[in-house]
Amino acid sequence: MGDLSSLARATAASSFELSFVDETGAQRREPLSSCWDMPFERARPSRSFPTFRGQRNFPGLWWFATTGEHVGYESWLERDQLMALDADPGVVGVASQPLWLHWTAPDGRERRHAADFFARLEDGTAVLIDVRADDQIAPQDAAAFVASARACSSVGWVYRRVGALKPVLAANLRWLSGYRHPRCLQPPGAAERAEALKWVFTQPMALADGARTVGDPVAVLPVLFHLLWHGRLLADLTAAPLGPGSLIQAAIDPRAGWRVG
Repeated sequence: MGDLSSLARATAASSFELSFVDETGAQRREPLSSCWDMPFERARPSRSFPTFRGQRNFPGLWWFATTGEHVGYESWLERDQLMALDADPGVVGVASQPLWLHWTAPDGRERRHAADFFARLEDGTAVLIDVRADDQIAPQDAAAFVASARACSSVGWVYRRVGALKPVLAANLRWLSGYRHPRCLQPPGAAERAEALKWVFTQPMALADGARTVGDPVAVLPVLFHLLWHGRLLADLTAAPLGPGSLIQAAIDPRAGWRVG
């Protein structure tokens, strides 16, 4: 049974091709079965982000704190998902528009689809991501998503089609993202405050109470928010907007913080 399953996956993988620009800038097109283990999280965008007068989407660049690099997005929906990937301690790298997937549709036509993001997880797992609102999926898009899922399954990748973040989660991440930069730990005494916060929150405590225990909230809160963003401190970011009464707890393992999907 195992051999038959492996054969089926190999057969499926051979029916897909990828075209991409590798990290050296070389344009390549290869069968998925021969390039699935490429570091696509370092691939360059396989297509450009057009800008024109009157366009309804808002492209831009997100400074990805996890890698210290800028990653492109084509809409605010994509920006929010990119922000969530950056806040996920389990994600170690992301590339935007990393590849074109090519396949032959059941009607015999050649099809291709460019996924929005490729993410690499800390355990090595590859994740291909399409960002599309639930009410904006046309039949042709749905078919591309099904083909993408089948291609990913054939080589052990994970496929996700995601839409809008929950409003409370999105609001909390947007707030915390303002404190994601390492400069939050650069002022004199900031590193010491970070260690004190992790000790104070060994047991769950209200955000404001813990901050006052460490010192002047004006100096402590930026450090606290920085630690929340990076998963060193934990809070339920989905239940309610962060506030003085939000329960905070130190992470035993920083990788155990809030996860995407």
